[in-house]
Amino acid sequence: MSKLRIENVSRVFPGVRGGQPTRALEPTTIAVGDNDFVTILGPSGCGKSTLLRLVAGLDTPTTGEVLLDGKPVTRPGPDRGMVFQSYTLFPWLTVADNVAFGLREKGVPASERTRIVGEWLTRVGLTSFAHHYPKQLSGGMQQRTAIARALANDPAILLLDEPFGALDNQTRALMQELLLGIWERERKTVLFVTHDIEEAIFLATRVLVMSARPGRIKADVPIALPYPRHYTVKTSPEFSALKARLTEEIRVEAVLAAEEH
Repeated sequence: MSKLRIENVSRVFPGVRGGQPTRALEPTTIAVGDNDFVTILGPSGCGKSTLLRLVAGLDTPTTGEVLLDGKPVTRPGPDRGMVFQSYTLFPWLTVADNVAFGLREKGVPASERTRIVGEWLTRVGLTSFAHHYPKQLSGGMQQRTAIARALANDPAILLLDEPFGALDNQTRALMQELLLGIWERERKTVLFVTHDIEEAIFLATRVLVMSARPGRIKADVPIALPYPRHYTVKTSPEFSALKARLTEEIRVEAVLAAEEH
């Protein structure tokens, strides 16, 4: 059975001041299996983030429904962990308290919270920064904290919206390896939005390519590179062939998107 089913989901935003409505997402159907790592690629404004927000329960579809473990998604919930591009940590809480936030909300006892937070800070390499505040951290460290916070709740699915988009190339590459290592160990189901073709291939079990707005899934590309994946796979002929194929898919859509403006 699919972990996540997106059934005929579309999203139309009403026009501003009586203007034309915006069709952000055409009716879309996607099945995501247990332990799948699915990356979503597409030109700017194609509805990638809209799709992720619908799965998160932060927005409501115009048509269709989102089902997680067979249950309709109608609002945000602890079964979905979300990580955004902007660093969405609470600035008044320490790293440890940020990671513990969802656990405290769920009423997890203090001793259990401490244990879970300690485990996740070790996994993301932030044990010695437990009592620092977000403003004292680099961008990469803030995103590691955000990932630990999302996963500490033990969600059924992890949703990431261009989480490494604001990082420099070196930090971004290290964060990709960190996330992949966590996924290989935890075997979570992951839905990951990105603009970066190399990132999409390196992380995923499959890549979904979205068309220019109104967005629809125009390609579903399985990534048959073996796990665990080492960064050197990026120089392999198989990786290069996938990159060439996806670059062409995206280029066509980027040209169409540019012509619309």
